[in-house]
Amino acid sequence: MTLEALKPEVDTIIETQKLSTDEKLRAICQLLKDNVTYYNWVGFYFKNGDKEELKLRTYVGAPTDHEIIPFGKGICGQVAVSNENFVVPDVQAQDNYIACSISVKSEIVVPMFKDGENIGQIDIDSDSPDPFTEEDERFLEFVNKKVSQIL
Repeated sequence: MTLEALKPEVDTIIETQKLSTDEKLRAICQLLKDNVTYYNWVGFYFKNGDKEELKLRTYVGAPTDHEIIPFGKGICGQVAVSNENFVVPDVQAQDNYIACSISVKSEIVVPMFKDGENIGQIDIDSDSPDPFTEEDERFLEFVNKKVSQIL
């Protein structure tokens, strides 16, 4: 299934009244992991109250110890500060990378905004080297825009 073809599926999840916000977030993670072959771990991190850190809210994939990430640390922490997408074609080449699994080869993190404020991000790990394109960035921006409407 193409990324473009997943957009109506994301809309359907967002609009499903019987699901809680957490259930919707998890369903989106599952949808992406199940339908994009190179999305091996999909999760949402959000700003943890007034703290300068991110907290993992939900994810699908291998378990992680990284439930709290300080701003500036790792790819996610850098995005919390920069407010910009971060595509990492080769995690081995990143000095500030927080290793989650030895199988992870690349990562993409896209910030989520609500009322102009960076409130969180979607984080995707891939076991494939350099799979992410501008199409992934635009698609994940779409996902985050939809998700921000239910928060």
